[in-house]
Order: sequence, then structure tokens, then C-alpha cells
Amino acid sequence: MSEVELPETVAGDQLDRDDRLRPGFVDAVLDAVRAGDAEDARALVAPLHPADIADLFELAPADDRDALAAALADLLDADVFAEMNDWVREDLMDELSARQVADIAAELDTDDAVAIIEDLDADEQREVLRAMEPDDRAAIEEALSFPEESAGRLMQRELIAVPEHWTVGDTIDYLRGHDDLTTDFWEVFVVDRGHHPVGTCALSWILRTPRAVPMADVMKREQTLIPVDMDQEEVALRFQKYALISAAVIDDAGRLVGMITVDDIVHIIQQEAGEDALLLSGAGEGDINEPVFDSYVARVRWLISNLFTAAIASSIIAAFGGAIEQMVALAILMPIVASIGGNAGTQTMAVAVRALATNQLTQSNTIRTIRRELMVALMNGVTVALLLGLGAGAWFGNVQLGMVIAGAIVINVAVAGLAGVIVPVTLERLNQDPAVASSVFVTMVTDSMGFFAFLGLAVATGLVSMG
Repeated sequence: MSEVELPETVAGDQLDRDDRLRPGFVDAVLDAVRAGDAEDARALVAPLHPADIADLFELAPADDRDALAAALADLLDADVFAEMNDWVREDLMDELSARQVADIAAELDTDDAVAIIEDLDADEQREVLRAMEPDDRAAIEEALSFPEESAGRLMQRELIAVPEHWTVGDTIDYLRGHDDLTTDFWEVFVVDRGHHPVGTCALSWILRTPRAVPMADVMKREQTLIPVDMDQEEVALRFQKYALISAAVIDDAGRLVGMITVDDIVHIIQQEAGEDALLLSGAGEGDINEPVFDSYVARVRWLISNLFTAAIASSIIAAFGGAIEQMVALAILMPIVASIGGNAGTQTMAVAVRALATNQLTQSNTIRTIRRELMVALMNGVTVALLLGLGAGAWFGNVQLGMVIAGAIVINVAVAGLAGVIVPVTLERLNQDPAVASSVFVTMVTDSMGFFAFLGLAVATGLVSMG
């Protein structure tokens, strides 16, 4: 085997201080692949964790991924696919047969297998499911029958459940005597004869309790049960609120059908937080591996909607066209009023959307939150108004102009504070995602009110006339 010479910064150390693959290491692996030296490429990548191998594929140019997959075929196990970016994984899956995808899914927990199969087209899903073992196929098909982003899609069916009449000794013997049981779990679920969960027991309690003690005496009866159709964001909030490690998932009849573990929740929290931020900006999924055309479609719709809202603000400016012609300073200062209001609205809106997502903002404290944000907005508005009013008055040598723009700033920032809360709350009450459309409406309100307040005050105070 020929040896690939790594740069000094890479040799013997594939990762940097932030646990990211070093550029030199990535280049070395790709050079080996391009040179047709698959053996050297595998030798370089073999020490990596599956998550780092997944990162390698994401960092590689799209044109090199197929060749990289062929060179690293022996290292591309199910754990690597489970860690891989959705878009990158989908491209690689297109090159695999239904049998290969089925084999990969069979090695994963149900939740990870569902995450891979649900991204396939309907025809591909059917082919993969037909290639799976009956038990695995039934579990996947049941999971796919639940709504997307629900607990049913997120849960795994590999868990440990024991009858409540067993003793600790019976449970230990059961765990030791069955090699086919799942190996990754933190607590044992205790169920009644109808398979309804009646309690949980941490592994540490089982190991430290005498064998003769009944499970019913050592288990914790208080538990957080997750309905199978609960939205994954609400599931994440329950894990966060009650500091859960794992939780039982129940069907409509209250029977235990699966469990959700905290490692899945960490991913969901990150995903939901990033999703809300991207929706607020209109950037679609915001994934750098997303196809260019898909990104274009997601973003252009947002820009077109903003085009219509901007037209409303422009119509207000047109109505005061004669006043603007009389004083050029109005045209110079108008963008400042709109910009300050827009930024104030964005701040309040971001706080409100986050509070709604984390259940901090509910019907019981909505009025109090609106009052709070209005107070903050007024304080901010007065501060900025004093600075801008004094500056504009001194710059243009017109005290009245300074007073007009100061008044417009106070009005617009106050309106922005109200809109930043009321718009997301209203959308949420209408069962719409407040992160999706709030920005469009808040921007329309702040731009329109900013121009109307500034130009309206200029006319009302006699600084200029309508025409």
C-alpha cells in the first residue's frame, strides 16, 4: 500500500480543537480517492467516529461523494448513515439498491430507520419495505402511519418492559438471559397485564436492590407519558421541563408502544430552534447541502410576499409626494424611521416567537407580556428619539424637523413593540406557525406606520403642506 503524505497539521490528528475535520485531512482523503487508492483512503478514515465520517461526506464536493462512498464502502455502516445530513444521505441512498437500504435500516433502532426511509419516494419506500424482514417491516410501516414530526415517528420500539408482579431478581435474570434484548437503555418500564405502563425503574435501583424485592415496591410510579401523536416540539419541551432521560410512549388505549430517549431530543431541540430562526428569515430549510433550485424556490416566495408588503409602504409615500418635494430632508430621514421601527419589531417578534415555542407565552400571561413589551418599546423609542431628534435638528438646522422625527420614532417603535407580540400570538391562536408569517406582517406594519407617522406629523405640525 502506498502512503498518502499528510500535512504536518493533519498527521496523527484528524480533528481540530473544535472537533471538526481539518481541511488538510479532508483534502488528503479526497486526493487518495481521486488517485484510485481506496486502500489508503480507508486507512485514513478508519479511526474516525461514525459522526465524523458523516461530516467527511458533507464536506466533500458533491461530485466526489459517489467515488468516496465506493472507496469507503466497508466503513459505511448504519451508524454513519444515521449521522449523515439528510440531503447528503438522500443522494447516496439513490445509488444503493433496495436490499442495501433495507440491510442498513435493519441495523438501526426503529427511530433512526424511520428517519432514513421516510425521506425516500413512495415507490422506493415500498421496495425497501418489501426487502425487509416481516417484523422490521411491520414496525417501520406502523411508524410511518403516524404524522410527521410526531412522537410516533420519533420513538423507538426497542425497550425493556417487565410485569409489575416480578421481583428484582426476575428482572435481572431476564436481562441476562436474553441476548436479543436492546442494549441501550437507562430504565426499565413496569407494565400491568394490559401492557399499560404503571411505573419506571432506573437500572441503578435494580442493581442496588435485593433480588427478593418486588418491582412494584422499587419502581417510581410518577412518570411522564407521551401520547403517540404528540408533536415532537412538545415532546422536547416535556423532556426539558421534567429533566427526563427517557419516557414511555403510549397509544390511544394507554398501552406502552415505544420510548423516546434524550439523545433524540437533543437533536430535536437543535432542529426546532434552527427551523424557527430560518423561518423568521424566510431562508427555507437553510441547509448548505440543499439543491440550489430548492433553495431558490423557498426564498423567492418570501421575497415576492415582501414585495407586496413593500408596495403598501410605497403607496403611503406616494400619498405624501407633494410634501416630500417641499423638503428634501424628509426623503433623507424616512429610511431611518422605517429601519429603527423594523429592528425594534424584529427584536420583539423574536422574543415572542421563542416564548410561544417554549410555552412561556400562554393565554394566561399574554396581556402582561404585551404591556411589558410596550414599556420596553417606549423606553427604547424615547432614547433613540432624543438622539435622532437632536442630531437631525442640529444637522439640518431645523428644530421642528428634529421634533417631528423624534415623535415619529416614538410612535413607530411603540407600534413595532405591539405588533411584534400581537402578530405571532394571533397566528398561534389561529393554529398557524408564528415563525412562518410573522416577519412579513410585522415588517409591513413598521414600514407603513413609520412613513405615515413621520410624513403625517410633518404635515400636521405645518412643517410642510400636502401639496
